[in-house]
Amino acid sequence: MNPLPSPDADLHEAALAAAEAIVADIAALVEQESYSRDLPALQQARADLRTLVVERLGEPDDEDLTADGAHGEVLTMTYRGTGSGRVLIVGHYDTVWPTGTLAGWPLTEAADAEGRRTLSGPGIFDMKTGLAQGIWALKLLREASLPMPTVTFLFNGDEEIGSVASRPLIEKAAQDADAVLVLEATADGAVKTGRKGVGIFTVRATGVEAHAGLDPAAGASAIHALAEFVVKAVQVADLGRGTSVNVGLIEGGSGTNVAAGSASAMLDIRVPDSAEMDRVDRELDAVTVSDPRVRIEVEHFWNRPPMAPVTPNPLLEAARESAREIGLALPDVSVGGASDANFVAALGIPVLCGMGAVGGGAHARHEHIRLEAVPRFTALTAGTLFRLVDGLPVPRG
Repeated sequence: MNPLPSPDADLHEAALAAAEAIVADIAALVEQESYSRDLPALQQARADLRTLVVERLGEPDDEDLTADGAHGEVLTMTYRGTGSGRVLIVGHYDTVWPTGTLAGWPLTEAADAEGRRTLSGPGIFDMKTGLAQGIWALKLLREASLPMPTVTFLFNGDEEIGSVASRPLIEKAAQDADAVLVLEATADGAVKTGRKGVGIFTVRATGVEAHAGLDPAAGASAIHALAEFVVKAVQVADLGRGTSVNVGLIEGGSGTNVAAGSASAMLDIRVPDSAEMDRVDRELDAVTVSDPRVRIEVEHFWNRPPMAPVTPNPLLEAARESAREIGLALPDVSVGGASDANFVAALGIPVLCGMGAVGGGAHARHEHIRLEAVPRFTALTAGTLFRLVDGLPVPRG
């Protein structure tokens, strides 16, 4: 490990002293709405985020902005370090909340059942707090004149809709890094070392239209066949193996008195490993319906590969060493949700996810952060970066 004395206590003290400013930056990010499907709002949010980074860290040594005109822009900003290590910090600035949500749900401070101060607002937990904490972590290291790796921030604006445009950019940037930190929210203070793979499948049924009353036998309802398919599709789930199948959207038909000529459904599928991906593919393709006049087509789309826990995990141990120095327990968990960390893990590059906010309510109206955790996890990220100054530490045997 790094032979220099541990700076963690000093970093924590500096984070505590800066807590009010860090929270103010979090609030500023939340107050610029950034719904994944509102391109003008995303552009403004990205511009505001860049301004914040430059205010806290100065102009980057290298920078790139990539836009496809349909999704939130991908901004990368690199700050050269003093050691040979290279760390990529990934964070998304888009949220699931439609523009205008803030008007009816402004930032609100309250206390939870244990009396701890909380701050609630759209996108604060997922994941604008993580963005601010990551920026401040590097700021604390630099202000302490501590050794640090070269750090590249990658901010994307399409994570909540699958990172469609940003995935190849994340993968390319990760290949140049020794380690990757994804500052998604914690799982109640635990970092995430395992995540399920995600499939977003579309099922389309094409039937034969006919008048439902005058000639019912002539029709072959796409809706009826799709309903039959759905019942069989959800049976492909195997919760014992960790695989779930959820039919979240269905549409079709043209009128109550018409045998539906078309119908479609969208499935959300979560799997723990590639073997389950293969099984789900096979079994869904094998599903049949009783009316041969209806054509069923299944569009397979695995949006994110599984992120399996690895042992030993020197990146996790680096973070835990920093946590111990400030009296913080740092458990790790596997979760059903996915993130951009899945892409990185699939490349075999060390990645740690969930070092952002402590709180809860992702994608829900009670989304909130616990304010007392903000300086602790900011200092934790700074301490982890310090340990990566010359690359990933070698596991201790």
